[in-house]
Amino acid sequence: MKVWRPLVTQIFLATTLISCSNISTVNKKADEASVAKAEEQNLSKHRSWMKQAQDSVEDYHGNGHMVGSAQIDPSAYEGKTYYLYGAEHLKLENYYFDIPVVYNDAVKKWMNYFLTRGRGFFERYSARGGRYAPVLGKILEDHGLPRDLIFLAMAESGFQTGAKSWARAVGPWQFMPYTGKRFGLQIDWYVDERRDPIKATIAASKYLKRLYSDFGSWELAAAAYNAGEGKVGRAIRRYKTENFWNLRKGRYLKPETKNYVPKIMALAIIGKNLKTFGFDEINFHDPLDFEEISVAGGIDLVSFAKDLGIDFEDVQYLNPEILRWFTPPTKETYTLRIPAGLKETYAQCCSNVNYSAVAFQKYEVRGSRSTLNDVARKFKIKKSPYVLERLNDYKSNKRLKKGTVVVLPFRDGQSRKDEMYADLYEKPRKVVVRRKNYKKRIRVAKSKGKKIVNPSRWYTVKRGDSLWSVARKTQTNLDTLIVSNLTILNHRQIRAGDKLIIR
Repeated sequence: MKVWRPLVTQIFLATTLISCSNISTVNKKADEASVAKAEEQNLSKHRSWMKQAQDSVEDYHGNGHMVGSAQIDPSAYEGKTYYLYGAEHLKLENYYFDIPVVYNDAVKKWMNYFLTRGRGFFERYSARGGRYAPVLGKILEDHGLPRDLIFLAMAESGFQTGAKSWARAVGPWQFMPYTGKRFGLQIDWYVDERRDPIKATIAASKYLKRLYSDFGSWELAAAAYNAGEGKVGRAIRRYKTENFWNLRKGRYLKPETKNYVPKIMALAIIGKNLKTFGFDEINFHDPLDFEEISVAGGIDLVSFAKDLGIDFEDVQYLNPEILRWFTPPTKETYTLRIPAGLKETYAQCCSNVNYSAVAFQKYEVRGSRSTLNDVARKFKIKKSPYVLERLNDYKSNKRLKKGTVVVLPFRDGQSRKDEMYADLYEKPRKVVVRRKNYKKRIRVAKSKGKKIVNPSRWYTVKRGDSLWSVARKTQTNLDTLIVSNLTILNHRQIRAGDKLIIR
């Protein structure tokens, strides 16, 4: 196992620089000193996180705990603890947690899954946790949160920095774009800090602290993390209870949310009792081991990696938030992670080299009425028109003459279908597409269909029926069928047992 090194991790401070002629040089220097001091305080805090995580890693190996989770000695532990009642027959090594954990049928179901069909998943999650969980747990603890909340991240992503759900949630904590930005994560065409295990954990700590403050219960906070604060709040008002297990009995919360909390608890019980459940041979991944350097924005990381004597994939692995082949050109400087031990090599070989990205692909405009927006649409970057504007110094709606050469953000010689640009070509999950097409079909029917005002005949929907098959069976115009049954179809698709007006 590698030895942890003191590591430097910098959270970029969101600062607005205002230039005014009447600001004295003394005040400017004072402001700069204040910013530098705040940055150094953050760096010092992050060094402390990494060093303490380093010191704790070996304590976890051999004691039956998932790395990063709370190690609780009831006689000495000062935080709040919860004892797992009803599981004494399991003869566990650890019955204490710093989040409430119960042993009921819902939790047993998930435990059975991870001990049988999902055993391989649990082993992979745990092995990957050796890389990320120690520092994640330390960050949670330093934000005043239970360390055992690492099992929430385990449930969300299996500790994968590149994990992405069908709903566009990304990273180890599976932040949605809006929520990620709300808690300080930068998300644009160049970077997605939801993928950064450290920055994302800081954001998750803030979010979870807010949820616990709102609901006063870790079960409800976890449910709200999955379903959203509004959904859980409405469930509480509907069923007039703040007990998650009572809310779970109703139909309002989705099955995903109902299963989410028991899943976390099952992972925690197994994760803190690895030997009991036969997971004592997990080959934990080596912990993160890197150093940080300050580089310019917009540098070619492929050329940089080559000169430093490492693979470009090594840069991608240590900096998962960087989406492209160059650092964000929107920043003057960028804190880049490199493999531990190479900081001195960088100082000798590369610190004075200009790595500004210039190896861009080019495209020659063929039409006489094209705009930069048209080019962006052609190359799947229409959602981020500022990318082409920055590279070409044109406005998106400016007319381009035939033959105008447009600089593209792809690297010369690189396929535009490279995995790096997978986000530009990804297609929505089938169910999302079906829902979108369904809503479109309803809109068309509303504009064309003639509603049956005084119905005389109905059709009872059978299993396997669709609107199209019902229209064909009953010889009813599809648009008419739809607009005559909007009391159902405005809210959902048809189900077996529904009675549809057909005449």
